[in-house]
Amino acid sequence: MSLPKRFPNRDEVATVRAEADSLEPDAESGTTRRLAGRVMARRDMGKLMFLDLVDRSGRIQLLVRPDELGGVDVDLGDIVGVEGVPTKSRRGEPSLAVRSLEPLAKIRVPLPDTYHGVTDVEQRYRRRYLDLMMNEDSRRLFATRTRIVQEVRAYLDGAGFLEVETPILQPRYGGGFAEPFVTHSNELDQDLYLRIADELYLKRLIVGGLEKVYELSKDFRNESISYKHSPEFTQVEWYEAYADYRDTMERTEALVECAALGSIGTTKTQFRGHDVEFARPWRRIKFVDALDEKGVWSREADELRTKLNEAGVDTKRDTTWVQLADHAYSHFVEPELIEPTIVYDWPLEMSPFARTTDDDVTIVERFECVVGGMEFANAFSELNDSAEQEQRFAMQQDERAAGDAEAEPGDPDFVEALSYGMPPTGGCGVGIDRLAMMLTGSDAIRDVILFPALRARD
Repeated sequence: MSLPKRFPNRDEVATVRAEADSLEPDAESGTTRRLAGRVMARRDMGKLMFLDLVDRSGRIQLLVRPDELGGVDVDLGDIVGVEGVPTKSRRGEPSLAVRSLEPLAKIRVPLPDTYHGVTDVEQRYRRRYLDLMMNEDSRRLFATRTRIVQEVRAYLDGAGFLEVETPILQPRYGGGFAEPFVTHSNELDQDLYLRIADELYLKRLIVGGLEKVYELSKDFRNESISYKHSPEFTQVEWYEAYADYRDTMERTEALVECAALGSIGTTKTQFRGHDVEFARPWRRIKFVDALDEKGVWSREADELRTKLNEAGVDTKRDTTWVQLADHAYSHFVEPELIEPTIVYDWPLEMSPFARTTDDDVTIVERFECVVGGMEFANAFSELNDSAEQEQRFAMQQDERAAGDAEAEPGDPDFVEALSYGMPPTGGCGVGIDRLAMMLTGSDAIRDVILFPALRARD
């Protein structure tokens, strides 16, 4: 049998359900509605058949009299189109009394348990289509993620930013501490890198005079997978001329608050077992003060290593002072920051793209935002002196020579762009996946990525 190629003029289940819910029991609406979706339950009761029809908007009961339709051949999981009138059953269930039914797609394999859904976490990740099909919570979560992205975009558009696109394949990678994925262009006969960040190209656009730009992008880092790390991830980066990191702090707070209100209707949520409030203003603490409170701050590598070792921290893989300082922060400070917190004024060696503070040339105007022990945003007063940027890249080369494979490799073309003059600029990157985790209360980044990276099966 040839199945239809289209089913036009359909209504959403949620709309029809609401119409039926307004009726009295046993009453019918006077309007004809057309629905399409997947059959997720079937109950035969004499001459009456009850079907549960599900589309993206929700679920509704279908009241079907097979004898009146010349017989009905429907299996669980089939996709059907129906036409009928909204009604409410005697027990008060919003329904559609079906006047016609046509199959649109036949299922060829049995569905999982329609009551419990897909409960195996590994299967949910590998067969996301089944997870979405069987679990309404999953459909709701990813609809919320979409609204988060929409709200982020709407906020920045409303603030006068231009959305732009920059290269994914780059001759040099930069803008973050990470190892890249490498590919090769046959036509150009050269290796290219999948971008690890968008920063250096976006700041070229600030040099060019676009003044306020952002990009919602896929970025790639050849690093380990964890509850908060994915090799392929989504982030938004924005850069604003004539602003500094304090302006950017306020804009970050406003953007996240806007995203929360627009996507989940509140600034309060639960994340990793904690109640979290995203309403402004957030707590602020300096990086050095945070480490000093834990007794693990020192400018000397040997002294810092001793402090960490005495505290039971394994530092065998930390070959530089930067790695030791980062280890101290990630071990003692970050996990204890539950409410939204801005950690600001970082050591220069840890931030090659940020301007120094006015009162201490060893500290730069950088901040990170942390919630539930997880960093989700990173921002600077952007360095705009080309000579100083060249010196910072040289410092990073020393870090690489000392064994830090994730140190910045340098970018002469970016230095050349800065030499034409870039206005004072504030810039920030917010991890969309992590923001989605926080606002949906998801414990793992793979829960908020439709098709996360997984190890191949045998």
